[in-house]
Amino acid sequence: MAVDRWIDGKSPLGGGQTGPNPTDRAKLGTKRSVMCEAAGIPVGLATDGANRNDCKLAEATIESVPVERPDPTPDQPQGVCLDKAYDHDFVRELLDERDLTPHIRSRGEEGKGLRTDLGHRARRWVVERVHSWINRYRSLLIRWSKKPENHRGLLKFCFALITWQQMGVMPLLR
Repeated sequence: MAVDRWIDGKSPLGGGQTGPNPTDRAKLGTKRSVMCEAAGIPVGLATDGANRNDCKLAEATIESVPVERPDPTPDQPQGVCLDKAYDHDFVRELLDERDLTPHIRSRGEEGKGLRTDLGHRARRWVVERVHSWINRYRSLLIRWSKKPENHRGLLKFCFALITWQQMGVMPLLR
């Protein structure tokens, strides 16, 4: 599984769970944290204001997974791929409590590994691709809904479409 965050465009109308975006002259924005499995199917979601630190959303993202996962075994441990923003002791403790193995690499470190080992697959790219698919939907790229529950509903509907497409039931919408 992989977890990543994304600052979800501008939120010109404001509303709940928005905050000043530190990268866009303090305009209101929303941050979303998505957890997806290895094939790119999103399984967890947390949203908050754009000024929220990434590692603070880790617990909410992991707890948002609606299905019960199987118990890890020594033969099949369960790992979570995270970027450098999640490199904190309390995130490692949180994952340890849930029997998840953290794989935390800096941004440049993963690219170096891919160049030297041709059989190595990129791990975090899967969740970056999910964010790209979410940004195809206009109402999610720029948040027009004031209520956080409406915005989360749109995100969950988008996740359902992405899952449906990844299962091969329908072609990608453009």
